[in-house]
Amino acid sequence: MHGTHNTQLAERPSETDGTITRSQTLLFAASVGIIVTNLFAPQTLVGLIGPSLGAAASESGLVSMATLLGYAAGLFFLVPLSDLIENRALVLRMLSAAALAAAIASFAPSASSLLAVLFVLGAACSCIQVLVPVAASMAPPGQDGRVIGDVMSGLMIGILLSRPLASFVADAFGWRAFYGISAAALALLAILLGLTLPRRRPLAHSSYAALLVSLFELLRQEPVLRRHALTASLVMATFSVFWTAVALRLATPPFELGQRGIALFALVGAGAAAATPIFGRAGDRGFTRPATVLCHLGLIAALGLAAWAGATAAGGAWLPLVLMGVSAVLLDVGVTGDQTLGRRAINLLQPKARGRLNGLFVGIFFIGGAIGSLLAGFSWAWGGWNAVCAAGAVFGVAALVVDWVG
Repeated sequence: MHGTHNTQLAERPSETDGTITRSQTLLFAASVGIIVTNLFAPQTLVGLIGPSLGAAASESGLVSMATLLGYAAGLFFLVPLSDLIENRALVLRMLSAAALAAAIASFAPSASSLLAVLFVLGAACSCIQVLVPVAASMAPPGQDGRVIGDVMSGLMIGILLSRPLASFVADAFGWRAFYGISAAALALLAILLGLTLPRRRPLAHSSYAALLVSLFELLRQEPVLRRHALTASLVMATFSVFWTAVALRLATPPFELGQRGIALFALVGAGAAAATPIFGRAGDRGFTRPATVLCHLGLIAALGLAAWAGATAAGGAWLPLVLMGVSAVLLDVGVTGDQTLGRRAINLLQPKARGRLNGLFVGIFFIGGAIGSLLAGFSWAWGGWNAVCAAGAVFGVAALVVDWVG
């Protein structure tokens, strides 16, 4: 690993050699956190958007899918450009496109037009995976994990707060207001980053088509990428299983929470973001493998506790709710830890391919998230909350098996 790391530092563009400041790190963290809210907020707005645009109930789910599908497309077709063209210019163009798409979404007259705009918004939001490698390239020697962990804490806060934030805004001002506020925030980010981001010229000298083809070659060449992408996919599946179904469980006895109560519950998991820098530092100190195993054990324990919380009626609704909250935090700590350690590991592999490596890593774990969301519905319909927790635990055990084999 030392050899790879030294090569990485030697090949970094001079514009970003060990120059990151604390304020820049905070700006990176805030930026990715604000951008990522657009990916998960639609999940809580579906019930409002569909009826307001005259969409059938069976079509409403497409609203939450459109942004994620666009994001996946951006990961595979836009993020590789960060290994080909200057990164600052790429980020600003993508952010500008995202701000414009969000503004148009706030005025979309029909479901079909909204779906098209949300797809574009999701694709433009993939600039997150350009910003993270830029931050890593600016880290001083030996502090890549710390910087990535700090930036990832902003990303995870954004993910965890997106649903309750969107719910509160929509409850007060309507769903269109969320996209209006998002457009303003993205435009402000574009201005701030335009003033503060250094230029980062990529080291790859290839065509765009060759870069896309090289995605498969990178996956074949790098066992570290394959292993961490696979465990991240399994962990994201666990995350999606839990968070897709927990609202259904909290709406039933003994919890009987309304939409606002469920939104408040979602805030609990945001506390897990505080653990992200800890895992980044653990990676810097050579504890990537044991820390990763600990994350996966934590996931399994969280699902066991969640199953117990869902089954107990002792102490009225308060004790089960507290136990469910603890399980949510424990699960989110496991997810953020795995993501941080995995991202740090792949950023040490090939500096010329940072954009493509990050695109592959995130694209693969989003596939796991989609599978988890699908299985959550089937599990809930088949066996209720216990089946949901069992499905999530299976993914956690699978991640441990990958740790053992790898």
